[in-house]
Amino acid sequence: MRTVEYLGKPVVQWRKGPSTFLAWPEGGARLMNWNVELGDGGFRDVLHWPQTDTLDRPETIRGGNPILFPFCARTFDGTEPGCWRWGRLGRRPMPRHGFARQGTFTIVDLEDWGFSARLRPTEQDREAYPFDYEFTVTYRFHDLRFEVQLRLDNAGREPLPWSAGHHFYFAVPAHEGFGRGDYLLHLPAGASWRQKADGTLERLESGLVERRLDDATLLDAVHTRLDAGVVELAPKDRRDRIAIRFGDGMRSPPPETAVVTWTENEQSPFYCVEPWMGPPNSPGTGVGLHTVAPGHAATFDIEVALLV
Repeated sequence: MRTVEYLGKPVVQWRKGPSTFLAWPEGGARLMNWNVELGDGGFRDVLHWPQTDTLDRPETIRGGNPILFPFCARTFDGTEPGCWRWGRLGRRPMPRHGFARQGTFTIVDLEDWGFSARLRPTEQDREAYPFDYEFTVTYRFHDLRFEVQLRLDNAGREPLPWSAGHHFYFAVPAHEGFGRGDYLLHLPAGASWRQKADGTLERLESGLVERRLDDATLLDAVHTRLDAGVVELAPKDRRDRIAIRFGDGMRSPPPETAVVTWTENEQSPFYCVEPWMGPPNSPGTGVGLHTVAPGHAATFDIEVALLV
C-alpha cells in the first residue's frame, strides 16, 4: 500500500498479487481503477478510469465505482424530479444518485487489506436527508477480487430510509480484437423495467438470462427478481470473466434487488453493470425501499471477482 498524489489529491494504491487497485478514500470513497498484470507482462483494466485533468467534479467522471447513496438514479415527488417526500419531513431535494459520490469522507481505517471511510454530510446534504446517521464504505482487496460493503447506522429515533447501490464502470472491450458484441451478460432476471420521464417504472417485454452487450434493449434497463446471487460479464471465449456476487453469492437476493445495465454510447470504452438495493425512485414507488430501525445498522455487500 502506498499513497501517491494524483491531480493534487492523495490517492492510495494497493498491489495484491497480479492486481493493482487505486482508490480515493476521501473523495467519495471512490475506487478509481483496478488493473491486472497479464502473463506476457501487459496489463488489463478491469475497472475503467478515463483521462481527466481535474477531480473537482467527481460526479461527472465516468469511471471506477461511484457510490450511490442514499438513493439511486432520479427520485420524484409525484411527477416532479430532483426531490422526494418522507412523512412529516415533507418534500426534500435530492440530487440524481444522491450525494455520496461527490461527497467528502473521513478515513476510518487505511490498511494493507483496504480501507474504510465515513461520509461527512454537508449542510446541503442534511437538507436533502435530514437524519442522524453514519454511512460507511469499506473495501477489502484480494489477488483477483475485492469486497465492498455499504453500511448505514441509524443513530436517530425514527426509521431511516435508503436504497443505495454501485455504478461499476467495467472496461469493455478489454481484449485485443474484440468488440462489445463479443461479450455476454449472464443475468438470470425474472423481470426488466425502465424508468419513465415521470418516475414510474415501465415493464419491458421480459426479463433475461443471457444477452450480448451490443443488444440495445439492455441500455438503461433495470433487472429484478434475480434467480441467483451471481451476475457474470464474460467474453465469448470465456477465458476470463467478471463475476458480481450479492452477499455470499449462494442464494437469490431479495426480489426487489436490481441490476442496471447502461453505457453512454456505442464507442464508450466501458459498460456499466450496477448492483442496486432496489429500482430507481424507491421513495416514490416503495419498490426496493429499505428502512433501518433506530439504534440498528444494515449493510449492502457485494463482491467483484475476475475468474481466470
